[in-house]
Amino acid sequence: MPIIDHLSALEILDSRGRPTVQATCVLASGAVGTVSVPSGASRGAAEAWELRDGDPRRYGGLGCRRAVAHIEGEILAALDVRPFDDQRALDEALIALDGTSNKARLGANAILAVSLAFARAVAAERAIPLYDYFAELIDRPAASLPLPMINLFSGGKHAGAQIAVQDVQVMPVTARTMDEVLAMTYAVFQAAAELVYRRYGMRLLTADEGGLAPQFANTEDMLDASVEAIRAAGLEPGRDVVLTVDVAASHFHRDGRYHLEDGALDGAAMVDRLAAWLDAYPIASLEDGLAEDDWHHWRQLRARVGSRAMVMGDDLLCTHPARIRRAVEQGAANALLLKVNQIGTLSEAADACCLAVDAGWRVVISARSGETEDNWLADLAVGWSGHHIKVGAITQSDRLAKYNRLLAIERTTGLPLAR
Repeated sequence: MPIIDHLSALEILDSRGRPTVQATCVLASGAVGTVSVPSGASRGAAEAWELRDGDPRRYGGLGCRRAVAHIEGEILAALDVRPFDDQRALDEALIALDGTSNKARLGANAILAVSLAFARAVAAERAIPLYDYFAELIDRPAASLPLPMINLFSGGKHAGAQIAVQDVQVMPVTARTMDEVLAMTYAVFQAAAELVYRRYGMRLLTADEGGLAPQFANTEDMLDASVEAIRAAGLEPGRDVVLTVDVAASHFHRDGRYHLEDGALDGAAMVDRLAAWLDAYPIASLEDGLAEDDWHHWRQLRARVGSRAMVMGDDLLCTHPARIRRAVEQGAANALLLKVNQIGTLSEAADACCLAVDAGWRVVISARSGETEDNWLADLAVGWSGHHIKVGAITQSDRLAKYNRLLAIERTTGLPLAR
């Protein structure tokens, strides 16, 4: 039975240069686990609360010293020299200690850092791979590697909002291995960079998650460029490589209307626009195609296009079991974008994953726009047999750490790509 001997924490910087939290858990056995947690720019209203210092003189109020102090103070005092039967017992203790519905008192960033650091320490104590430990949390063995959705072009909050839609990703569906996925993506990304250089006179302006971010006129222009880049790489759009789109509609939804580049649409017209994109382009997934509380039109979208594309909830669901249950009951989605820091503990995220899988949904394990070089997310995606993983482009070390970990797991396990 694991016993926590010590907890320590450190304020570090994420990939956007903003503070986040790193935690270290030392067990009585001497096993150690250190984890860094991410932070998101595009955040759903139902997400667990990320605790910031609020001091405008330091990092514009975004410091995390209060979260660090909670880990080294109140959380350590409550958990020190206390045995825990399993991960859920530890997480339930953290939730009870915080005492709020959204982890606002201690901070979800502090709570998740401890939850994950404990997981890594216990895996080390038991001398098992982290992905196997994660698999035990959902009581299902790791069966496959996730097929990545990899950022190509970006707009929205990740790229200064020059166009409304947030990201277009590529997914190499004919790849047989993770190595082939990355090689095919490299070819498309280089073709896209050359296209951007020819058309806009710039080559390497990238967004938060590494996607290219030229001044597209509208979303259709970005989708056209994506298809052109796939062809320029010698691949066939729709056969070898498909597109996935993070619409992030909550961020351009105001006063009941969706404000795209060519005007404002009501909910029914937005559903029409999304369906038209599916008709015109090889799109396999629409993420947050509608605002997070526009449940009526989510149901319409799922009914209209759910048989030919993933209708995926991010802000809609916030990895929250209650919102997932509602979406299942109402037929509002058929895929979950799972972000562990949206809910704040491993055990709650595991519950969200199981709810989605049991409903017959696809599960996409996702990073955040503010990432670190930590690679635990790759182990999570494998351990929970995520159908896909979404961690950004192949241009930044914080993103590449996850892809490189997937390559290592593939070599060690020989697991196939999910289909």
